[in-house]
Amino acid sequence: MHIDCLLFLLIKMFLPQFALPVPPMDSGSARALGGRIGEAERVTREKIVTVKINMDGHAVAEINTGNAFFDFLLNRLASDGLFDVHVKITGDCDDYHTTKDVGVAIGTALKQALGDRIGINQLGCFSAALGDALVLVSLDLSGRPHLSYDLRIPRETVGTYDPQLVEHFFASLVDAFGMTLHIRQFAGRNSDHILEATFKAFARALRQATEYDARRHDSVPSLEGVYQLS
Repeated sequence: MHIDCLLFLLIKMFLPQFALPVPPMDSGSARALGGRIGEAERVTREKIVTVKINMDGHAVAEINTGNAFFDFLLNRLASDGLFDVHVKITGDCDDYHTTKDVGVAIGTALKQALGDRIGINQLGCFSAALGDALVLVSLDLSGRPHLSYDLRIPRETVGTYDPQLVEHFFASLVDAFGMTLHIRQFAGRNSDHILEATFKAFARALRQATEYDARRHDSVPSLEGVYQLS
């Protein structure tokens, strides 16, 4: 909350006889008071996927998808994005459907958490290096769903997880949220490093795009002045 708003509220609290107007806060300050929180539940015949995300969290992660390596990747969203991420699955946890359903639920929760997206940066871009791997992620939250995905994963499995499913995760997330997402691998032969670098870069780029710029006040960085939120 801005200092001037806080002072007015304190004056009103202790000196109620004065009807002093409280200046309006920008939308960024207003949302930050309670945190930008989104929740989604995806119900299929096989399972129930429940997701809760706090965009203004403290990197708290409670994730259980039934696959340890997928859990590890999703934890990067919390640790690198500084979001609170909760993912719970009840029912059949086959990796293919779980990966897609979690992507849909996370995309839906993110969309709800960000609301009208007024005042945010909208664009995010980050390169993450991890050992031999270097991955670039660039994204745009303007409401245009598009995924460009270029990862070359040498191994067919990491633990028991099929790395090719990661593309399905991002495709589902992109469609549910409505974001433009480009993922490019510039180096890397270690499958674990490539995938972890990808999620780290995505989390950092998303954090960058969802942060508020005080200079924007109640505007959006779009020539049309609105986002395509449908």
